[in-house]
Amino acid sequence: TDMVRISDARMSGTAYGTVVLHCAPESAAGGPLALVRTGDRIELDVAARSLHLAVPDDELARRRAAWTPPPPPMERGYVSMYVKHVGQADTGCDLDFLVGKSGHVGRKIAATLASTGAPALFVHAGEASHGDLGMIGAGDVVLALSKTGETRELADLIAYAKRFGIPLIAITAAADSALGRAADILLLLPDVPEAADVLNAPTTSTTLQMALGDALAVALIERRGFTPQEFGLLHPGGKLGAMLRTVGELMHKGGELPLTAPSVPMAEAILTMTQKRFGIVGVCDAAGALQGVITDGDLRRHIDGLLEHTAGEVMTSGPKKSVSPSTLAAQALALMSDPLPAVTVLFVVEDDKPVGILHVHDLLRAGVM
Repeated sequence: TDMVRISDARMSGTAYGTVVLHCAPESAAGGPLALVRTGDRIELDVAARSLHLAVPDDELARRRAAWTPPPPPMERGYVSMYVKHVGQADTGCDLDFLVGKSGHVGRKIAATLASTGAPALFVHAGEASHGDLGMIGAGDVVLALSKTGETRELADLIAYAKRFGIPLIAITAAADSALGRAADILLLLPDVPEAADVLNAPTTSTTLQMALGDALAVALIERRGFTPQEFGLLHPGGKLGAMLRTVGELMHKGGELPLTAPSVPMAEAILTMTQKRFGIVGVCDAAGALQGVITDGDLRRHIDGLLEHTAGEVMTSGPKKSVSPSTLAAQALALMSDPLPAVTVLFVVEDDKPVGILHVHDLLRAGVM
């Protein structure tokens, strides 16, 4: 026997049987499921795309009049914002709680600043008046965005900044607005028409805000001397994080290094090359400095009487390409292919001595390529 389930929610995980979801509006908003009582008959006709509550109209009217909304699960924060401002499933669940489109831009700017080493967080102007002003403290700087500068929700934020001496930077197109006049630093945008001038939908203005926010982030990066290595610490995941890892994190070292001395017979050098499985062997002098390398190309060039030679006689001096432990993985990958000739292995050298070896497969496993 099939058990039909009807809900105003989504369902995740394992499901079986007939399930009807996204009944809208939700029961918490006074939707049809809020009026269902134990014992009611519900008729589902899938072919006709019909769901009918078989209850007389006068009874439904009585239930609707007696219905009261449930208490909100949270009084503040993002759960409260979700309950108050996220639309119903039949309207696309649009968010209406950001103050214009400047809120979207502000969130993006905060994320960019934080990801480039300047701690930043987004404070919603509407929620600021209900406790989120506590997220702003001494030593902070407020960057407020509003095209008109007269957004009502900004009033408490401006007053708070002035009361506690928190520097206020304004990005607005209206210098004589409440925000523009209150700002310690005014970054004035040109008051140009929106791209969709008939609707006056935020397009040009938000593009200008975002471009200026990115410019501020870049200026901070340069002013603070923010390095790629520091950037990598904040982006450990994904391809970007892999590109920003250092050679020292990925290289083979210690007993894995294929090394030999110049006086060693080629038979022994070839054995070392075969055992270490990198297709290369480094030739070091008595002080441990790397003098050259032997690759399969060197073996072919000296094939006649190869075993009669020593490693120092067959090696190519150099090597022409090497990296340090602090080199970024992305830079090491680029060096392998440019300049020519391309190579698949790099010795990692510090003070002229080999401290590691990096194979292209190490970069592949790390997600650099």
